[in-house]
Amino acid sequence: MLLTPGEAGYAQEEQGTATADTVIVQQYSAGESEVEPQAEAEADTAASEEADEEVNGGISQVARQEAVGAVQRLWRSFYSNLPKILVALGILVAAWLFARLVRWLLGRLVKRWERAGATIAITNIIIWLFAIGVAISVLVGDIRAMVGSLGLIGLALSWSLQTPIESFTGWLFNSFKGYYRIGDRISVGDVVGDVYKIDFLTTTVWEIGSSYRQSYLEAEQPTGRLVTFPNNEVLAGSVVNYTSDFPYVWDELIVGVANESDIRLSMQVLERVATELLSDYMREPAQQYSRILQKAGLEFPVSDTPQVFLSTTDSWTNVIIRYLVGARERRKWKTELILRTAEETAKPEYKDKIIPVYTRQQIQLLDIEGTPVELDSYRDDDE
Repeated sequence: MLLTPGEAGYAQEEQGTATADTVIVQQYSAGESEVEPQAEAEADTAASEEADEEVNGGISQVARQEAVGAVQRLWRSFYSNLPKILVALGILVAAWLFARLVRWLLGRLVKRWERAGATIAITNIIIWLFAIGVAISVLVGDIRAMVGSLGLIGLALSWSLQTPIESFTGWLFNSFKGYYRIGDRISVGDVVGDVYKIDFLTTTVWEIGSSYRQSYLEAEQPTGRLVTFPNNEVLAGSVVNYTSDFPYVWDELIVGVANESDIRLSMQVLERVATELLSDYMREPAQQYSRILQKAGLEFPVSDTPQVFLSTTDSWTNVIIRYLVGARERRKWKTELILRTAEETAKPEYKDKIIPVYTRQQIQLLDIEGTPVELDSYRDDDE
């Protein structure tokens, strides 16, 4: 078919227009395809945030519901167990009143008995243990499970609390055996003093000095310090009581005299001085001590006057005066005895007969052959 140029041109314009439209459409489509992924990403982010908010809101709501439910269950449990709790509290209150009544009754009946305090304390402990056991059984209901649990707990506590348990046992032994009481002068381990307070687990004493242990006071007089030690020392060591049944002790004064002295005369003079000072004081304690020994089946003579004995050392002789004095008066009587012996031995009539001892050294001169020689021979040679 033959077309005219106009028709042909028209056709070209339309074709060009169509091509241009197509290009524009294609360009627009390309731009639109670049914007869509960004929008989709933003939409996904928003959707994710909304989902997280919904999840968090759901979790918080569930947690809130669980907390409310737990509180409600606790309240219902408390309300349902309220009668048991009231009964258990009533048992404890009744035990407290009963324990006070028993303490008052026993205090009036056995107040002069030396073991009254321990008896009252143990009675109160038994009452409270029984009351607590009954109260727990009321709350728990199944007494067998409770006993098993308490057995395991007691086993663990007995292993971890050995020292307190031993101290409590020591307190029981001391309470019923009477190793020491308040006011006694005792020595337990490294502690020496007058008993001030006795508790379930510890004992407190007013410390006194001692010449045979480290202390800033050597004499047996109060230092002013309070010393506390556990009661298990009663089980683990020795307890020395100076004043319990017999408040007197034997003491000694050692007087050293030179070997050149008249030893027999020294003994007679020192014994006379001690007898004049202590014979009247010793008579009654010695008789009491003798009765105690006879009652225990230990019958041997007890002197009611001071005694004098001898012992030797490398350079002198010791005259030992043995006498009986009160446990809290040792320093007083020893001081007076030292003064009197010093005054007596210093009298003129005992000069060169009772020679006081002093530290001295002896030098022995030997010649070249090893034979002892006198110092005068050397003096003669020098002269």
